[in-house]
Amino acid sequence: MVRQATWLCAILIVTQSGALLADSGMPNLEFNGFGTLGVVRSDERNADFVAAPFVSEGAGYSHDWSAEVDSRLGLQATLRMTPQISSVVQVISEKRHDGSFAPDIEWANVQYDFTPNLSFRVGRMVQSSFMSSEHRKVNYATPWIRPPQEVYRLLPVANFDGVDVRYRYPVGKTSNELQMNFGGGSVDYSTGSIDASDSWGVSHRTHWGDATLFASYGELKVSADELSQFFDVYRLFGLPGEQLASRYEVDGKRTSLLSLGVGYDPGSWFVMGEWARSSSPSLLGDSEGAYMTFGYRIAEWTPYVGVARAKVTSNTSESGLNAALYPSPFAEGAQLLNGILNELLSSGMQQESITVGARWDFRPGMALTAQYDHIDMRSGSSGGLINQQPEFTPGERINLFSLALDFVF
Repeated sequence: MVRQATWLCAILIVTQSGALLADSGMPNLEFNGFGTLGVVRSDERNADFVAAPFVSEGAGYSHDWSAEVDSRLGLQATLRMTPQISSVVQVISEKRHDGSFAPDIEWANVQYDFTPNLSFRVGRMVQSSFMSSEHRKVNYATPWIRPPQEVYRLLPVANFDGVDVRYRYPVGKTSNELQMNFGGGSVDYSTGSIDASDSWGVSHRTHWGDATLFASYGELKVSADELSQFFDVYRLFGLPGEQLASRYEVDGKRTSLLSLGVGYDPGSWFVMGEWARSSSPSLLGDSEGAYMTFGYRIAEWTPYVGVARAKVTSNTSESGLNAALYPSPFAEGAQLLNGILNELLSSGMQQESITVGARWDFRPGMALTAQYDHIDMRSGSSGGLINQQPEFTPGERINLFSLALDFVF
């Protein structure tokens, strides 16, 4: 129902946009766009590196050089209907779970400004969980080819359909923005979907001269049909299976996300960093991620270097059912379930990375960036790689080279 309202909101905005285009007395409609044309090469030949967790292919096993990891095109229409009412629709085409580049609605909302400092939005938006959340797909607006995965992949469902309130206020020499939101969303993958319901979040951003301070906290309920079916099979094994299912079941349990960020940018150089922690009393467990990036601007050039780390702080193994308590073929079934459970528990991202890159702003609205990443996957982790082949060995090191042309118009 919420998704139907979002699509209706988008249709109404476009319809009203067409009406206003015919009225030359109201030049309040703006069209903008952004995009990235990128290629990535990975030296890991038995798995694919991807920038998003729910896509079908990437660089490494599927393609020596992949133009699908970072490439995307976004179009945005912004309509100012009255001095208080505005709306925005943003559509993005990028690699999807089904292998296509079918466009999807990233933003579709209507905003009402009660005052110059207080605004209310309804429709589809992006969770303000991290410092660069709202423009994370506009690569031209970020210093990297892609945001550090160690932090930005902690939240798989970034969009939400709901309501959002923002309040801007000054305190002394600082300018501040408080944001609160409530809603729900979902993300599709090859064999199902992950849904987030009853999600809420609050974030605060402070600008103090050249410094920026950021903090965010949110909670959501996550559900996935495939996981529910998996734990229903565990319950067939009596009380021990019921106890394991109750311990690791995802549906109905709340996941929290806390993040802190800081940045300093006096103009000729910049430094920024974030730390985030995701926590859930379920199979999702507890994870932490952090990064720090430093860059220096020399005319049109911006060389930068960064470090990042991700780790799982909850248990990554479980003894599971005692197969000796069950006759065949239930004993073999118990062993199979235990194997799948441990594979899921150990699949969290655990890695350290070093990033070195350089950006060339060779003309207004266009930049060419080259980036090298050395990723050390720890504790037998697969580091978020997909399409893992039998020859793939978790816990290894991989090297990436990326080249991207970013543009806005």
